[in-house]
Amino acid sequence: MIIECEAKGNPHPIFSWRRNGKYFNVARDSQVSMRRRSGTLDIYARNNPEQYEAEYQCIASNQYGSAYTHKIRLRLYRPPVWPREILEPVVISAGLPLVLPCDPPPGPPKPETYWMSSCSYARPFNWPIQTAFPTMQAVRQDRRVSMGVNGDLYFSNVLVNDSTADYCCNARFPYKNVIQQKMPVVVKVLTIRTVAEAAPTWLSPKGSSSSILVLHGEELLLECIAAGVVIEMHLYIFPSDATPRIIGTRNELVKTIEGHHAFLDCRFFGSPMPELRWSKYGQGNLEGNRFKTHSNGTLEIKRIRIEDQGTYLCVISNIAGRDENQVRVDVKEPIIIVTRPQSMKVMRGSDVRLECGVKADITTPVTTTWMKNKKQVALSWRVSLDVSNLVITNVNRGDEGNYTCVIQNEMEQKSASAHLMVMDRPNPPTDLELSDPYERSVRLSWVPGDSNHSPINAVNFCFLTEYLVQYDDDDWIPGKWKNLSTYPGNLNSIILHLSPFTYYEFRVIAINEIGSTPDVIPKNVKGVGTWRNNMEISWEPLTWREWNGPHLKYLVWWRRKDSREEWKNATTKWLKYYIYDADTFTPYDIKVQAVNDFGLGPESPVVTGYSGEDRPIAAPLNLRVSDIESTQVTVHWDPVTRETIMGELKEYKVYYWRDSSQLRWHRVNRGMKSQVFPNNDPEPSGIVTGLIPYSNYRMYIVVTNSRIQQRHLDSIYVDWDVPEEPNGVITGYSLKYQTVNTTRGEELKVEEFPPNVTSFSIRRYDRYTRYRFSVAAQTRIGQGEWHTEESPHYTTEIYAQDQVDISTQGWFIGIMCAVALIVLILLIVCFIKRSRGGKYPVRDKKDISLELVDDKDQEGSFDYRSLERITRVSTLPYPRREEERGLQRAQSSVEAIMKRSDSDDSLVEYGEGGEIQFNEDGSFIGQYTGTRRDVRDLDFGGNLELHSPMNTIYSLA
Repeated sequence: MIIECEAKGNPHPIFSWRRNGKYFNVARDSQVSMRRRSGTLDIYARNNPEQYEAEYQCIASNQYGSAYTHKIRLRLYRPPVWPREILEPVVISAGLPLVLPCDPPPGPPKPETYWMSSCSYARPFNWPIQTAFPTMQAVRQDRRVSMGVNGDLYFSNVLVNDSTADYCCNARFPYKNVIQQKMPVVVKVLTIRTVAEAAPTWLSPKGSSSSILVLHGEELLLECIAAGVVIEMHLYIFPSDATPRIIGTRNELVKTIEGHHAFLDCRFFGSPMPELRWSKYGQGNLEGNRFKTHSNGTLEIKRIRIEDQGTYLCVISNIAGRDENQVRVDVKEPIIIVTRPQSMKVMRGSDVRLECGVKADITTPVTTTWMKNKKQVALSWRVSLDVSNLVITNVNRGDEGNYTCVIQNEMEQKSASAHLMVMDRPNPPTDLELSDPYERSVRLSWVPGDSNHSPINAVNFCFLTEYLVQYDDDDWIPGKWKNLSTYPGNLNSIILHLSPFTYYEFRVIAINEIGSTPDVIPKNVKGVGTWRNNMEISWEPLTWREWNGPHLKYLVWWRRKDSREEWKNATTKWLKYYIYDADTFTPYDIKVQAVNDFGLGPESPVVTGYSGEDRPIAAPLNLRVSDIESTQVTVHWDPVTRETIMGELKEYKVYYWRDSSQLRWHRVNRGMKSQVFPNNDPEPSGIVTGLIPYSNYRMYIVVTNSRIQQRHLDSIYVDWDVPEEPNGVITGYSLKYQTVNTTRGEELKVEEFPPNVTSFSIRRYDRYTRYRFSVAAQTRIGQGEWHTEESPHYTTEIYAQDQVDISTQGWFIGIMCAVALIVLILLIVCFIKRSRGGKYPVRDKKDISLELVDDKDQEGSFDYRSLERITRVSTLPYPRREEERGLQRAQSSVEAIMKRSDSDDSLVEYGEGGEIQFNEDGSFIGQYTGTRRDVRDLDFGGNLELHSPMNTIYSLA
C-alpha cells in the first residue's frame, strides 16, 4: 500500500505523519517505510494488514512553518457478501409481467451483474432431478426478458417454460475478480386457458414521468421496459424544448479579498443549450482581460480590485424563454501584519512583549490567537493579550518555544512566528568527586549542569560560564563557606592546593553572565491574624551575603488550605505582608521565596497560617456548682461549639465576688476576682478556691480566644482603608497621634508606613487615656489630606461604640435635677411624719463593722468576651471533712435571692433559724437605718444588654 505525500520548501521540509490524530512513529514499524526526501509511505502489510486501516495525515515542516495535507482514509478491500436468506418460490399466472430483484452488495467499485438459471440441485414441488450436477447457464435475454440498469430481471410476460429452472443473480467485483451469487429463486407459472389482452404498461421507468440528473459531459443511459403481451413495440425519444433555468442560490453575496480570484456561480439548465451573458449592473458584456466565463456558467474575476465590487447579472436565454440571477460582490482589504513578532533571548524573571501589529478592513472583525509549539496559548494572570500583542510577565524556562500569531477573519488567515529563548542561571554541577590526594593537593572533578543558554564569546569561543569552588574547614561551626578560586567554564576537573592535616569540605557553584539567583530559603515563615479579617505573613530576612544579586525582594504566595483555588502572590521589599478581606479564623497555605534581578530563588516549605480571630458569639450555658466546701466550690458548665468561638479556644474564665456574709451585720468587700480554666473536655469543670467561709458569692463565666486576649484594652488599634480616589500610585502612609485628655503635654508623634500596611497599635498609659489620630496617604507627587479621628471613651472594659459624654447632655442634666427635687420632697415628708409620731427609746449607735474589711484583689474587670450566668454561692462555716452531714443542706441548684420583708424592723433578718441575739442592756443587735446596697445587690434575673451575650447571674448560698 502506497500513500503519497510530496512537498517543497526552502530549506527542504521534514516529513511526519499522524494516524488517527496522533503522532505515527514510522521508524518503529518494521512493515512501514518512508521514502528519502519525500513523505510517501510504503506499507508492506504482510502480517495483520487490518491494523493499518486508519485516518492518515501528512505534515511537512521547516523552521518557517508547517503544511498539512487533507486527511486520508485507508480502507482494505473486502468483497461484499450477500446475506444468507431463504427465498420463497414466486407463483404467478402466465401472461403477467414479473420482476426478479437483484439488489447486489454495494461497492466500491460498483459490481457487474448478470443472471443465471439452473443454479441449484433441488427442484421445488417434487419435480424430478434431471442431472446429477447443476447445469448453470446465462439467462437468454430478448424483447420479452431483459435485465435493467439496476440489475433486476424483467419479464414483460411469463410463459410456462419460465418455470423449468430457478434463477440467481451474480455479481462480479473487479479488484480481486470475485463472483458472489445470490440465493436462487424458483418461479412457478400457473397455466390458464386464455391470456387476457390489455394495453402495455411500463415496468421501468415507473409512473407517468421521471427525471434523471447527470453531470455535463457524462454518458446518459435511458431505459424503457414495457409490460404485457407485446405484439410489436416502437420506442421514440423526443428531445423537447425546456425553458432555461438557473440552478443554485439566488441573489448570493460573495465576499472576497482584494487581489484574490473571485468565482461567481451561475449553473443553468435548458434545451436547447441557452446562451449566457454576464454584465455589471445589467450593462455591457464582461469578457476578456481579467474576466473569464467558464462553460458551466461561472464567471472568474482575476486579481479582483476594490472597484470591482458591486452587483453582477447573469442572463441565460434560448427559444423557450429567459432567466436571470444577481450576484453581489463585496471586496475587502486584506489582512496585513505590519509588526511581526521578533525572536528574542531574555533572562528568566523578566517581562516579554511579542508584538503583532495588524492592519485589516475596518468593516470585518478579526480575531487574534497565539500558538506556542502548535498549541493554543492559555491566558492567565501571567500571560495576557494587549490588543493583538502577547505579554508574558516573570518568564521562566517553561515559556520557551516557538510562538505564532494567527490573525483571521471569516475570509482569510495570516500568521507570523518568532522564537523565545529564556536564559537562566546555570544548573548546579553534580557528582562531585575527589581523587589523587597528596599532602598539599587533591583533584576535584564534577559533571557540569545545563548552562541554560549561556552565551558563547564569538571572539575566542570561550564559555562565559565559570565555576566558583568554595570550601569549609571548620569542624565546630559548619556551613561557613569560603571562596577558594574561580575556574573557566570549559573545565570540570582541577587540582586544588591545600594545607596539610586539615579537614576540608568542598562545593562548586556555576555562574554565567546572567548571574545567580538567591539560593537560600526564607526561614520562620508564619501567618498570624492581627484583625478579624486579615492575616500578617512574616519571615526572617536574608543576610546581604545571601542576596546573590541586587534589589532583593520577596515573593509571597498564599491560598486557602484544602481548596482548589489558584495560588495568589505579591512582591514586597518589606519583611511582612498583610492579606485583607479574609474570612475569620481561616487556614491558609503560605510560602515565600526570595527574588533579585537575576530571578527567583527556591520556595520555602508550605506552612499553615490562620487569619484573625473575632469575639465569640455565644456564651457558656448552664453554669452550676457542686461539692460546696468552706473555702472552695466545684463549677460545671456546658462547652461552647467551635463555630461560635470564632478562633482558637484559649480558656474559660470564671468571675466571682463575695456578695455578703451569712452574718447579717457583717460588711464584706465586694471586690471581683477571677480564675481561669484551660479546659477543652466535653464536660468541662473547675474548682474555685480561696473562698471565705460562711459567705454568699456570685459568679459568671466567659469564654476567650487568642485574639480577644491579645487585643486587651491597654492597647489601641487603628485601621484605615485605601483612599477612594488615590489619584496615582500610593507609595505609603503617614500617621501622627497625641493624647487629648491628659495634662502631660505629650509631644506629637509621627509614624511612616509602606503602602501595604493599613493598621497600627499603641500601648496606653491606662485604660482612660484617649488619643487623637490623623492619617494621610502619599504618592510620588506629594501628601494628601489628613483624616482625623479620636479613640473612643471607655466606661467599662467593654468596647463602647458611638459613646458620648452624657454628663454634658441637656436631657441628662434635666433628669438629674428632677430626681434631686423629688428626693428633697420625700425627705421633707418623712421628717414631718416622723415628728408627728411617737418616740422610740432606741439608742443611737454607730455602724461599726465587726470584722476587718477584706482588701484582697481589688481589680475587677469586665472582659470583652462572652458572659454566662452570674451565680450566687454561699460557703459553709466549717470544713467539709469536719461534718459530712452538712452536705445535705448544701444545694447545687441555682437559688433565688431572698426577698426582704417590707419592714426593716424584722428581727428574723438579724438571726438564723429565728433566734434573736441581745446585748447585755437588752437591746437587739440591729439598726433601724436602711442597709447600704450596691450594684451587685440588684436582681440579675433578666438579660444584661451589653456588647457580649450575658444570661442570669448565678447565686450560690
